[in-house]
Amino acid sequence: MRRWMCLAVLGLACVAAQAATPRGAPQPEVLFAFDNLRAISAWLRQHGREGYIGADVADAMGIAVPDGESMLPAWQRGFKNDEVLRVAQVSADDAREFILFMVQRPDDQVYFYLSTPYGGLQKAFVSIPSKSLVVPLERGEAELRFREEVLYWKDRSETR
Repeated sequence: MRRWMCLAVLGLACVAAQAATPRGAPQPEVLFAFDNLRAISAWLRQHGREGYIGADVADAMGIAVPDGESMLPAWQRGFKNDEVLRVAQVSADDAREFILFMVQRPDDQVYFYLSTPYGGLQKAFVSIPSKSLVVPLERGEAELRFREEVLYWKDRSETR
């Protein structure tokens, strides 16, 4: 039997602890406060602009794209500051539950984080367009960078 204890850190992070793990069962992952992801998702649906997710990005993230479609409709917002472009997107299709964060830095690296409002971070990778390279991020780095994005977008959703 698993027991979970969640502690809110500044109301933003939730850490899972497990009292006992059956032999062979997966270890618990660090959980993130899903209320922040749900709030960001709702904000994007209400205040987002019409946009799309390219089929190439969707395929890389494991998001199903209907046959013959080159893009998925999405609600999105984007902001650029200090030469860093950030875009957050949710599916325009209410049947799909995901949030895609993209961060483009001036060093020719584009970070992608796929999450769900109820499941947290699902996948993360970095794209280096000049080298035609896409590399999955290690879990620790992905979680750290993902938290930074959630904090950024949580702040944005509360001020706009």
